[in-house]
Amino acid sequence: MLARRNDLFEPFMELQREVDRLFSEFMKPFRTDVEFLPKVDAYETEDKVVLELEIPGVKKDELKITVEDGILRISGEKKAERDEKGRNYRIVERSFGKFERAFLLPDYVDIQNVKAKYNDGVLTIELPKKKVEKPALEIKVE
Repeated sequence: MLARRNDLFEPFMELQREVDRLFSEFMKPFRTDVEFLPKVDAYETEDKVVLELEIPGVKKDELKITVEDGILRISGEKKAERDEKGRNYRIVERSFGKFERAFLLPDYVDIQNVKAKYNDGVLTIELPKKKVEKPALEIKVE
């Protein structure tokens, strides 16, 4: 039985989630500049891998997206724009600050044609898959 492409991709995503969680927990006492960590959905279709990051309040020109050595990095900053003068806050749940997310890309992604768009607080990054030609092979019967 052949494994589906989704089955092959899932262990990498699970590993990525676990590394992110462990690194985040380990670095928590030392971090002063990273308070905001965008949530991510990642999925795969026949022809692309898609990442969707939830980053409301971040301006498009504050985002930086790079691919180097098979690693996609997304960084930016969600700036606090509130006036605290004369306010006695009872609840503060919104997060602000610099952020960075990094993802190890599968080797079948075409990094030369990555597209990103930002709409309504969601950054969508589309990573097309490389076109792989499957040559026909004739097997001789002995």
